[in-house]
Amino acid sequence: MKKFINTIDSLLEDSLKGFAKAHADIVELNQEPHFIKRAKLGSPGKVVLISGGGSGHEPLHSGFVGLGMLDAACPGQIFTSPTPDQMLAAAEAVDQGGGVLFIVKNYAGDVMNFEIAAEMLEIPNATVLVNDDVSLPKTHSIGRRGVAGTLIVEKMVGAAAEAGADLAACKALGDRINQSTASIGVALTSCTVPALGKPTFDLGDQEMEMGVGIHGEHGRETLPLANASEIVEHLARAIDEELKPQPGQSVLLHVNGFGATPLIELHLIYHLAAQYWEQRGVVIARSLVGNFTTSLDMAGASLTLTLLDEEMIRLWDAPVNTAALRWGA
Repeated sequence: MKKFINTIDSLLEDSLKGFAKAHADIVELNQEPHFIKRAKLGSPGKVVLISGGGSGHEPLHSGFVGLGMLDAACPGQIFTSPTPDQMLAAAEAVDQGGGVLFIVKNYAGDVMNFEIAAEMLEIPNATVLVNDDVSLPKTHSIGRRGVAGTLIVEKMVGAAAEAGADLAACKALGDRINQSTASIGVALTSCTVPALGKPTFDLGDQEMEMGVGIHGEHGRETLPLANASEIVEHLARAIDEELKPQPGQSVLLHVNGFGATPLIELHLIYHLAAQYWEQRGVVIARSLVGNFTTSLDMAGASLTLTLLDEEMIRLWDAPVNTAALRWGA
C-alpha cells in the first residue's frame, strides 16, 4: 500500500487541519469533538443543516459546508459513522434559532448515531434520510443506501434554508428531492482502506462490479468488463426503470467519480448518459460532473438523475460558496 500518510491514526485529524487551513475563508475546524462549521454563520432564525458520515468520501460532506449548503459537517474515521457527541456539539455551535435539519445517508451506523443525537438535542430538529441507491431493492432488509444524491439534497435544501424556509418546509423539501432522485454506481477496482492495507474486494482484469456501494462493498453483481456505452446503458436503464421520466421532463444529471476516475472518462460517461435520456425526450436542464461522493481511491463512477420542477431548478441555481461547489456567490 502506497499512501501519503504519517500514521493511520493521525490521518483524519491531519487532513481536517489541512482542509480548514486551505479554506479558512469559508470554514472553521472544531478539534474536540471534530466537526467543520461555517466561518460566517447565517442570519438569526435560519434553519441550520448538519450532515456527516465516515471519511473517505471527500469532498462529501465537509466540502459542502458554506453559504447555500451545510452549516456543519461531522466526519467520522474512514468509513465509520461520526458519534452523537459530534452532532450535538455541531448543532449547538451553529444554531441560529430556526431549528436543525439533519441530512443522513441510510447506513446503519449513521442512522443510529444521528437518531441518538436528535433525541438528546434540546433544539427543535428534523431528519431527512437519503436512500437514492437503486442498486438495492426497496424491500432490502436495511433499505437502500444513501449515495451521490445526498449532494443534491444538501444543495437544494441549503438554498431554501438560506432563503428563510422554516424547518417543516426544509424537511418536506428534502424528502421530496430524495424521492425524485435515483443513483447507481459501477466499479472497475476496489478501494484500499488504509487501516486494512489492501483492496476490500478483488476484481479480475476483465471484470467490473455493478451496483457497488461507496464503502468498498461488493455490488449487486460482478459482470464481464464492457465498453463505456454498454456500461452507461446498464446504469441508465436501472435509473430509468425507477424514476420513469416522461418526454419533456426536466432533470438534473450528475456523473460522479469514485476518486480514481479521470475527468476525461467522466465526461465521456456524461455524454453517453445525456444521449440516453435525450433520445427519450427527457430534457437535461442541469448537470454536474466530477468527483464529489468518492470512495477513497476506487476507480469507478455513478449516475444520479433528479426529476426537476421549477422550484428545484431555482434552488439548484441559487448562490453557493463552499470548498467543492461555488457559483453565483
